[in-house]
Amino acid sequence: MSAPPLPPCPFLPPPSTGLDHRHLSRHGEARDAAFYLSCLEYGHTLWQRGLAARAVLCLDRALGADMRGDEAELHAWPLPYAAMAWFLAHTPPEVFIGNPRVHFQHYADRMNEPRRAQRAARAWACWALTRHLRPDWPADPKHEVVEPTEAAIATSLDRHGLPGETALWQKTLAACSTGFFQDK
Repeated sequence: MSAPPLPPCPFLPPPSTGLDHRHLSRHGEARDAAFYLSCLEYGHTLWQRGLAARAVLCLDRALGADMRGDEAELHAWPLPYAAMAWFLAHTPPEVFIGNPRVHFQHYADRMNEPRRAQRAARAWACWALTRHLRPDWPADPKHEVVEPTEAAIATSLDRHGLPGETALWQKTLAACSTGFFQDK
């Protein structure tokens, strides 16, 4: 049984037709701005194919790209906090997305190098988006971890993120509380 196709996400670049895993593997070990853009495009392809859980993982990979903040790709397509929120809010019940709250909780707490602090802060930022949009998704009670406050996440993004990243995340977080993503 195949997943139903999903509508395009307004916060991601339109993907080229026929993308597959090779769209990412062609970058080799490079995790630069070109890799970032490829992750966004391939994540959008996976989303439109109805593969919501895999699309979330692809946005995770985009958030792990090594960028300075002045890249043209990043200016055209800001860090995908809004796209992540859109995925969380628009995944139909019949489409598998797993439990992103647990995913981000585990991902943040078990992050490895490179740029461990930056990537963990971003995972906690996505965890906070999930808690706002899907409070019905439970945490993992077997995973003992101190869940950060939104203020602590903001402080970590200020310290380890790109210029303007905290404001971008906070804008997305505020939009989650207004129903913005449900209405799009």
